[in-house]
Amino acid sequence: MKLSLGFSPCPNDTFIFDALIHHKIDTEGLEFEVFYNDVETLNQKAFRGELDITKLSYHAFAYIADKYVLLDAGSALGFGVGPMLISDFEISISDLQKNQIRDRTSEIRNPLIGIPGKYTTANFLLGLAFPEATNKQELVFSDIEDAVLEGRVDVGLIIHENRFTYQDKGLKKIIDLGDYWEKQTGCAIPLGGIVANRNLPEAVQHKINRVLRKSVEFAFANPKSGLEFIRSHAQEMSEEVMYKHIDLYVNKYSLDLGEEGKKAIKLLFDTALEKGIIPEIKEGIFLTGY
Repeated sequence: MKLSLGFSPCPNDTFIFDALIHHKIDTEGLEFEVFYNDVETLNQKAFRGELDITKLSYHAFAYIADKYVLLDAGSALGFGVGPMLISDFEISISDLQKNQIRDRTSEIRNPLIGIPGKYTTANFLLGLAFPEATNKQELVFSDIEDAVLEGRVDVGLIIHENRFTYQDKGLKKIIDLGDYWEKQTGCAIPLGGIVANRNLPEAVQHKINRVLRKSVEFAFANPKSGLEFIRSHAQEMSEEVMYKHIDLYVNKYSLDLGEEGKKAIKLLFDTALEKGIIPEIKEGIFLTGY
């Protein structure tokens, strides 16, 4: 059985999926047609129901839980993994809360924030922490640092490996939104998960989850096995940054959400619903019965 599979070219995803797509494990008869896209493109494909299996932001998942079910394996949750707000000049948190900054020319105005996509969990956290900050421009996540440096945006909302590179470019952290979430809730921050189309038979959904878990287990047991594959999709990232990225985003929740991970996801959705950020979710979101 051949299934369409979407995930990002980021090291955490290529690390997780390497064994699965290269048949280093028993895939139980499953074959995969792979699509590599940034997370917001994957979110949009999921909205259109284009893929059988896909990585997507938890924020986006809230809108399409009627189309997809969340797998227990493959998620990115954790502590100290959240998105960050950066700039190339000093901006205080209090000014950002008032949605007013003093720019490079000392003019006071509303900041323009470069975000990695409307439906990213990063943008959800931004809205939670700074509800007044609504002047946003969507950019591909890898372009945000340059947009800040070139003055096209005042503030950048960075994700993925950019949290390891922004300081090297002279950029300054305003706030770590992951820290904000953790202090507010005491829970891990759910960033992205792997979902399966509800049109697939339930037995196939469970098979996908089993195979994905085996792929993660293989990656943990053989961390250098997929090095060339990971590197081929990692742009100009150094090996050190690649594995920092993997160590940060691939953890126990990637093997199995467990009750702790599920609690964090439920809290994210409950908070978003209370704030009017997402619609009510009427479907059961977790894969059950395995």
